[in-house]
Amino acid sequence: MRLRPYIHSKDYNDIHNWITDERTHALWCANSLPYPMTEKKLQEVLEKDAADYGGCAYVATADDGALLGFFILSIDVINNSGFLKFVIVNNEFRGKGYGAQMIKLIQKYAFEIAGVSSIHINAFDVNTSARKCYARNGFVEESFTENALVFHDESWGRYHMVVSKINGEV
Repeated sequence: MRLRPYIHSKDYNDIHNWITDERTHALWCANSLPYPMTEKKLQEVLEKDAADYGGCAYVATADDGALLGFFILSIDVINNSGFLKFVIVNNEFRGKGYGAQMIKLIQKYAFEIAGVSSIHINAFDVNTSARKCYARNGFVEESFTENALVFHDESWGRYHMVVSKINGEV
């Protein structure tokens, strides 16, 4: 697996196709994008995140170049920390260990190349597979916010999780 910068003209259609329903969309972006997602709206969100938080979008690829995942990593230079968001794995590869492999590679990049001392992420309580994946990769639950997002008739809590370079083996 490799990481490379997200290339809108090359990658958007694949990522758009991974989000097959409104619930998956809400879990992925916390409704920060309208559903269904459009190219223009995603580009606007990526540009705003880059301007406001220094976020850079990346994709994870197989060695043959096939897209496996997508994420944004923001670096807070004042606090020397990273914030991981919009994490998604190609639905054809979910449940097969690719998400865990991608998280390990992100940690390696963030700790060794970007030089951060910690990485933060939020995960909804209903997204148990994501939370378990993060926990298996050293993330610990730091706080919990009840009713962080309402999705139709559901109310989702949000865990804030963190891994530090000290406890995050890369």
